[in-house]
Amino acid sequence: MKLLEDIRSKAKALNGTVVLPEGDDPRMLHAAEQIIKENLAKVIIVGEEKRLHELAEKEKVNISGVEITDPEKDYRRTQFISEFMDMRKKKGITEKQAAEFMRNPLYWGAMLVRNGFADAGVAGAKNTTGNVMRAAFHCLGVAKGVKVVSSCFLMVLPEFMDEREKVFVFADCAVLPQPNAEQLASIAIASAQTAKQLLGIEPRVAMLSFSTKGSAKHSDAEKVIEATEIVRKLTPELKIDGELQADAAIIPHVAAKKAPESTVAGQANVLIFPDLHSGNIGYKLVQRMAGAEAIGPIIQGLAKPFNDLSRGCSVDDIVNVTAIALLKSK
Repeated sequence: MKLLEDIRSKAKALNGTVVLPEGDDPRMLHAAEQIIKENLAKVIIVGEEKRLHELAEKEKVNISGVEITDPEKDYRRTQFISEFMDMRKKKGITEKQAAEFMRNPLYWGAMLVRNGFADAGVAGAKNTTGNVMRAAFHCLGVAKGVKVVSSCFLMVLPEFMDEREKVFVFADCAVLPQPNAEQLASIAIASAQTAKQLLGIEPRVAMLSFSTKGSAKHSDAEKVIEATEIVRKLTPELKIDGELQADAAIIPHVAAKKAPESTVAGQANVLIFPDLHSGNIGYKLVQRMAGAEAIGPIIQGLAKPFNDLSRGCSVDDIVNVTAIALLKSK
């Protein structure tokens, strides 16, 4: 797919470093070998060195170009324990508890990203999304000006309105179940930034609803309107409109009837769903019924990138998510 080729090419030019905390998963070793072979990035793998070399030999994988870090032996262990205690002092964490957290590869990997030893982290091949996101949130926190961590998908349609491989950004489809207006605004801003970083396009953001410009009155539609106004105040330069029904957001002749004054309606490329129900249902319908490629979930809103994977991910999935995470680091 041309989009993924472009993303890999842009990531390669950054000469960044990715940490893969799940070194005991064979797919991670194969992905590390591929990342090094393609000169996509430098790679750090978390794990016990002897075990990783034994696994690599069993899998017939060359990891000679990979840096291995063992949380039990690494020279940064004392520093990370102290730093984590300070970060979590409001929770009353003890040194013993902090030391235990630093034995967890996810937390160790996130601390490497926090301290600039890696530009991004990629995990989730064997850990749940909840575990990956807890480690990322506790160690990295949210980006400046962002209220919540969220996710988006890049939806690549084979063809749309006579355009081949048309790409939309859908959010949030995986993380936040019932965002309030302020959180929805934060999702919109983060998704627009993702569109710029990964696609190099000018985002045109549609805040979706079952109503277009007051065609229906309901508190759910009011939430979308309020979120839109929050975004306009925070980022006046961003092209955004709402509330818009999905057809008014992406179909020009429908937009001309339902929202003729809008500069976004009919041209939107970033679609913000009002809740996780609609977002998750929406992306899966487009994926299955329109044959779209769904790339994601891409985690957004963290201070530094630490991306989740499906536990059924392939080696290529890990490599592609690595490229995406590296682009999110800049």
